[in-house]
Amino acid sequence: MIKIKQLSKVFQTNSTAIQAVNALDLSIDKGEIFGVIGYSGAGKSTFIRLINRLEEPTSGQVTIDNQEITALSKNELRLSRQEIGMIFQHFNLLWSRTVRENIMFPLEIAGISKPERLERVDELIRLVGLTGREDAYPSQLSGGQKQRVGIARALANNPKVLLCDEATSALDPETTDSILSLLVDINEKLGLTIILITHEMHVIQKICHRVAVMEDGRVVEQGNVMDVFSHPQQAVTKKFVEQVMGKPDDELTDETILKQIDQGKILRLHFVGEIANQATISQVAKKYDVELNILHGNVKQTQSGAYGTLFVQITGDDEEIKKAIDFITSTSVQVEVKEHV
Repeated sequence: MIKIKQLSKVFQTNSTAIQAVNALDLSIDKGEIFGVIGYSGAGKSTFIRLINRLEEPTSGQVTIDNQEITALSKNELRLSRQEIGMIFQHFNLLWSRTVRENIMFPLEIAGISKPERLERVDELIRLVGLTGREDAYPSQLSGGQKQRVGIARALANNPKVLLCDEATSALDPETTDSILSLLVDINEKLGLTIILITHEMHVIQKICHRVAVMEDGRVVEQGNVMDVFSHPQQAVTKKFVEQVMGKPDDELTDETILKQIDQGKILRLHFVGEIANQATISQVAKKYDVELNILHGNVKQTQSGAYGTLFVQITGDDEEIKKAIDFITSTSVQVEVKEHV
């Protein structure tokens, strides 16, 4: 669906050249929600504006649905942008226009007839949950409602791609969750490809299928959200994962858990996918003559399924403990013996 090859952007000042995006390569599938995360200055907002050429690339290619965006003339680009919707952190609404008029604006520019515009706007108002607020002005809306107007406006021309530039950063946590749920609903109902830029890992966790981590203008890590969460490789990725998972397991174990244990073994159990929801601990307790004590656990849900870690103290006869560990391993749970006191 979207192929990005060696995409770069250099901002030239009087004295220096700033490399905002550096030889970036990505491939995004049709119908997926793809997250791009990075700290301030990583280049992520510049990157998303290069996709629809709100910023002109210094070099590289952007291809959407077999059309090379970076090779289009200005007139061709204007038409192509109708298939690329975009929503912004601070809404970018026209304050002198009502909700209905804001949503209608891109349809006016596209030359759609008034009856068709009105019909389309009514559909979008229902889709984003703004029924009854059609004649309100932006100053009369909450932050979440303003972003819903922004989403409806971005969808007006039936785009193939929706770009979200920090779309929830200005919202409180509860409103953020409602907007993210709306984006998932839109993705599922319309089959829309969504690229979402954020600096908040819980946003990636909640709705994205895959994620790319940016640092210094480059993608330093990418993959399925569950894989990146469960096995972060880069230091910057590990910091982001800590946002939702807390301190690293090893640090927590060494400093707190092991000091409290004076017998048996400590098992670190890593769950991924469906096995995270299975009663593995209960099964072990029933099948083997061992005692199990859950010391610490953290299980999270992503679009791809659940993942998480449990620290368990297991005591009993050495042979029974070995059988129990073998059984756990056979269920595809990853087992690491952390300590034998």
